[in-house]
Amino acid sequence: MDLQQLIRKAQGGDLESFNRLVLLHQDQVYSLALRFMGRRAEAEDAAQEAFLRAYRAIRTFRGEHFRAWLLSITANACRDELRRQRRRPTRSLDDRGPDGEAAALDPADPGPSPESVALNSDLRAALERALLQLPEEWRLVVVLADVHGLSYEEVAEAARLPLGTVKSRLSRARGRMRDILTATGELTPILERLTG
Repeated sequence: MDLQQLIRKAQGGDLESFNRLVLLHQDQVYSLALRFMGRRAEAEDAAQEAFLRAYRAIRTFRGEHFRAWLLSITANACRDELRRQRRRPTRSLDDRGPDGEAAALDPADPGPSPESVALNSDLRAALERALLQLPEEWRLVVVLADVHGLSYEEVAEAARLPLGTVKSRLSRARGRMRDILTATGELTPILERLTG
């Protein structure tokens, strides 16, 4: 069964079809939520909320870009959660490692050698820290375009922004990340190890 058939069946109230849509998109939804929220527990909550909202609104979906629609719902769930946190700030102990440091956003990729795993992990962690320093609206377009590989048009649809705004924010966000990484000096040792 293709995606459009699953969507039509889910819109008709078929829970099994909706569950298949969830399975097809859960990694992308969680990935966006994790990069937007910065913590696993909050990302899990936001992803769950996004799927609940999608289930309630599936009958209103019109169009070809289901993934962009679903990621838009996810981004809105994340924004709502961040607003709620600002009103009532809390800190989760679950997101701390055994040494008290913040847990990495993603587990290290398995690689052919421990050194390549360490380099990938260091680079990913540096990029994740820079990403979390961006304003929310810039972070969203970076995650949608650079992590999820959406086209500019799909990012515009998912973020509900004009195409020119998407391009502008993406350019500024990439420049800011470059500046953050340069200013902190985090990439220099990583690049030296890669080239040395």
